Amino acid sequence: MKIHVDRGRCTGIGICESIAPDFFEVGDDGRLVLHRETTDDSTAGDVTEAVRACPALALTLVEQ
Repeated sequence: MKIHVDRGRCTGIGICESIAPDFFEVGDDGRLVLHRETTDDSTAGDVTEAVRACPALALTLVEQ
């Protein structure tokens, strides 16, 4: 699955980073850095949890 970030909605709170730090990082400027754009079965659980936990609804998973 591919991770999509709506940069207009992202507030840089960093909940996604705390749940899936291998994928998400909030930079010093408050912008979200996406380290990997896709997830597989071995990492989908953490990424799905991070997407669901986003209070700004800025993250979505898209089937490839």
